[in-house]
Amino acid sequence: MFTKKPEPGESVTKMGERPSAAPEPKSSPFTERPATFGKGPTPSASSSSSKMVPSIIGEDLTITGNVTSKGEIQVDGEIQGDIHCGSLLLGDTSQVMGSVIAEDVVVRGRVVGSVRGLRVTLQAQSHVEGDIFHQSLAIEQGAYFEGKSRRSDDPMADIKAPERPAPRSDKPSDSGGGNPFSSRAAE
Repeated sequence: MFTKKPEPGESVTKMGERPSAAPEPKSSPFTERPATFGKGPTPSASSSSSKMVPSIIGEDLTITGNVTSKGEIQVDGEIQGDIHCGSLLLGDTSQVMGSVIAEDVVVRGRVVGSVRGLRVTLQAQSHVEGDIFHQSLAIEQGAYFEGKSRRSDDPMADIKAPERPAPRSDKPSDSGGGNPFSSRAAE
């Protein structure tokens, strides 16, 4: 917490400087990392998503397409597509038209689509129209929720199986073997 006064003849290193004689490469605000205090690992060296800086989608931003991240995302704007991340915070002004998949999901805004997460929280001002697949679910008084709620020991694994495409052969088949939705009325 406190620093000691340098002894006469001792070199002084300013905060943020590296004690080397080699010149540092120039950096821009886009390449600089925030400094960490304490003895823990730097965010880039840590594999834990809780120590990473969240990606923020601002109020004035609309994204058309899917959003994927291994870390935390905070949405205050609008996303027309699916979100898949480690942790998700949907702010008061957020609007998501698509499915949400994250370990931790906190909803304050509006979601039209399914929500999958280990821990899902719908706060008082939230508006969710769609099914929720969860391990634990908390719904505050005043939250709007229309859809099914399904508890699952591993709601994230439930979606991983259908994502794998079935092996395809080069020749067409009359049996419709790879498509579970094919019509078999002709048989």
